[in-house]
Amino acid sequence: MDKKKYPKISRRGLLGGVLGAALLPVNKVLAKRLPGLIPPDDPTKSPGRGTSKLGQRSKYENPVKTTSDISSRTPLQDMYSTITPSDLHYERHHAGIPDIDPAKYELMIHGMVDRPMKFTLADLKSFPAVARTCFLECAGNFRTGKEEMTPQDILGLTSQSEWTGVMLSTIFREVGASHAAKWFLAEGSDAAVLTRSVPMYKAWDDAMIVYAQNGEAMRPEQGYPARLLLPGWEGNMNVKWLRRIEIGDEPWMTREETSKYTYPVKDKIRMFSFEMDARSIITYPVYPNKIKSGYLEIRGLAWSGRGKVTKVEVSTDGGKTWLDANLQGPVLSKAHTYFRHLWEWDGTATEIASRVTDETGYVQPSVQQLADARGTKAGGYHMNPINWWQIKADGSVLFKPE
Repeated sequence: MDKKKYPKISRRGLLGGVLGAALLPVNKVLAKRLPGLIPPDDPTKSPGRGTSKLGQRSKYENPVKTTSDISSRTPLQDMYSTITPSDLHYERHHAGIPDIDPAKYELMIHGMVDRPMKFTLADLKSFPAVARTCFLECAGNFRTGKEEMTPQDILGLTSQSEWTGVMLSTIFREVGASHAAKWFLAEGSDAAVLTRSVPMYKAWDDAMIVYAQNGEAMRPEQGYPARLLLPGWEGNMNVKWLRRIEIGDEPWMTREETSKYTYPVKDKIRMFSFEMDARSIITYPVYPNKIKSGYLEIRGLAWSGRGKVTKVEVSTDGGKTWLDANLQGPVLSKAHTYFRHLWEWDGTATEIASRVTDETGYVQPSVQQLADARGTKAGGYHMNPINWWQIKADGSVLFKPE
C-alpha cells in the first residue's frame, strides 16, 4: 500500500468520522421535520478543529490593551477575577523592550557585601523558589477629564499576577550583604538604564527576584528574563530586566527619584513615596454599559500596597449612604480583591461609587480630601480618589470627571 497516497488514520479519527457520517442524515431528517430546531451552523454536524501547540481565545472574545508609545492599559472591565492574563498585563517602559538572551543573562551584586558575585538565570533558579500573588501599579495610574471613559482608561495601569522567583533576602545572604547598609540600587538592562534606590528593609522583608509569571516564563514586556518585585510598592521601583544591584548606605538620587516620580505636598516636594495607597474602582456597571431597572450586581476591584483590604463600601445614592460590599476570597495582602454588591435600581438617575479601607485603617479619600492634604489640584503621582459613575434615567452609564 502506498502510505503517501493513503495516510494513516487513527482509531479515534476513524470512529469520529463514522459517527459524524451517521449523525449527518439524522440531523437532516430532524431539520426537515422540525424546522428552526437545528441551526444551520450547528456545531454537532461536523468535527471541530483539532489540538494545537498553543491555546487560543475564542474568536468571539477579544480583550485588548489600549496603547501609547510608552504604556498599555489592562482592560479591567473585562476581567472575571483578580488574576490578569499575562498578555493583558499593563506595560510601562522608558526606552522600549530589550531583547535579552537568557543564556547570556547575568545579574551582578556588589557594594557593601562580603562576596561580590554574578548570577546567571540558572543560578537564580537553583535557589529555593517562592510564589506570590500580588498587584503591580504605575505611580501615575489615574486619568480623568471626560465622561466617555472606561475603568481601563481611568485606572488601567494596574494588573495582578502570580509571580515565581527567589527571595532577595536569600540572594543578599549569599553575597554577605552588610547589615549596616541602608539602601540598594537596582539597575535595568533597558536603553534608559532605569535605576532606583530602594531601602534595605524592603529587601529583608518581602522583595523578590522573579523569573516566572502565571505559571510560565515572564513575558519580555514584564522584564524577561528576571525582574525585581517589591510587593505593594510603586511600579517603577520594580525594576525590569534587572542586571545590577549595588548595596550602599544612602540613596543614589537617580533621575527616576529626583526629576521624576516626585510630587508637591503643599510647600514641599515628596521624593520617596513607596507604597501604593488603597484604592478601588467599580468595573460594572460602567461606560459604555446600559442597564435596565431591577436587580443587578455591582462589581469591582480594591487593593492596597500596605496590606489587606478589610472593607469595601458602595454608595448608590451619590454618597448619602454607604453599604458594605461582599469581598470575594481569598483576600490576600498587597493584592487585588474582587468585591460584589447586589443593587435594585429603580430607574431614577443617580451616582454610584466604591471606597476601600485597608488593614491599617486607611480609607480611600475623595478628590477634595486629596487636594486639601496636598495643597494642589488632582493630578500627578499617587492619586487614588474615589471614582464616581453617573447612572442616567435611560440606563446609560458615564464616568463623572473630577
